[in-house]
Amino acid sequence: MTKRDIVVAISSETGMVQQDVAKVVQRTLELIREAVSHGKTVELRNFGVFEVKVRKARIGRNPNAPEKDVRIPPRSVVKFKPGKEMRDEVLKLSPEGVAAAPVPAPNPV
Repeated sequence: MTKRDIVVAISSETGMVQQDVAKVVQRTLELIREAVSHGKTVELRNFGVFEVKVRKARIGRNPNAPEKDVRIPPRSVVKFKPGKEMRDEVLKLSPEGVAAAPVPAPNPV
């Protein structure tokens, strides 16, 4: 599912103009990005939590030159922890059906 698919689905469910929905969706994503890029946690109830975690420094290996160790410095990464409702829905999926599962069509209004 793409951002465009989300805009079309919301537009068809609410009757709002797609351009207005697209602006709201884009601004929502920008606000989430801005908050996370400043190290803040974004919690969306019943959906999940975006937060910044720091990965420790570690030693890696180049598969093309395994005798050489490569130092990997510490870095900040974004983590997403799904909410309970999303976790429960995902647990219902069968592993075989995940790759072939179609995206449900929006409900007509």
